[in-house]
Amino acid sequence: MTMIGDKLQQVQARIVTACTAVGRDPASVHLLAVSKTFPAEAVREAHAAGQKAFGENYVQEGVAKIEALADLRGQLEWHCIGPLQSNKTRVVAEHFDWVHSIDRLKIAERLAEQRPADLPPLQVCLQVNVDGGANKSGVAVGEALALARAVAALPRLRLRGVMAIPEPAPVFAAQRALFLLAGAVFEQIRAAGIEVDTLSLGMSGDLEAAVAAGSTMVRIGSAIFGQR
Repeated sequence: MTMIGDKLQQVQARIVTACTAVGRDPASVHLLAVSKTFPAEAVREAHAAGQKAFGENYVQEGVAKIEALADLRGQLEWHCIGPLQSNKTRVVAEHFDWVHSIDRLKIAERLAEQRPADLPPLQVCLQVNVDGGANKSGVAVGEALALARAVAALPRLRLRGVMAIPEPAPVFAAQRALFLLAGAVFEQIRAAGIEVDTLSLGMSGDLEAAVAAGSTMVRIGSAIFGQR
């Protein structure tokens, strides 16, 4: 087993422990390996150890890896998880499978328009700014439902749920409280009759609190690939 394979096993074990602690099925939490700043070879190594889904924050870097690993394209799922600007939507629509960071309708409209017809619908999440940080990406909590309705109506996209990156909190209870705010937005969208299934919350330092708050996808980088 390679070092990355060992780390993947350790993270999976953390997910199982976190789920068991709150009475959840470990299969209900998907692991997204965040490979930003790490080379394509590291992704190949993680794939060899059984990992399928990979997250990239920087569009150009992500596309370069997607192209470098073209031989594995049908076996890998690529997620764009960083802030997305209008001038990058076309390349994302053409290369990625998921986008987690939609925070305004203009970006979603461009992705819908630019998604090639021969590809499956682009799977998307709304990024919600749950703690109100002025410099943070994300739609405001009070505006999330209206954005969800608009995005869900677009062609070539499938709205899957909500993503959030709260400010780091020092203890489990504070982490979980912030994640629950995102969970409440997710439930509000679902209660409005929009079929969503993904709550993308939690990173290497707080995945246990995210799982306790209902996360269905944890985005783990350093605990798998090492410190950047």
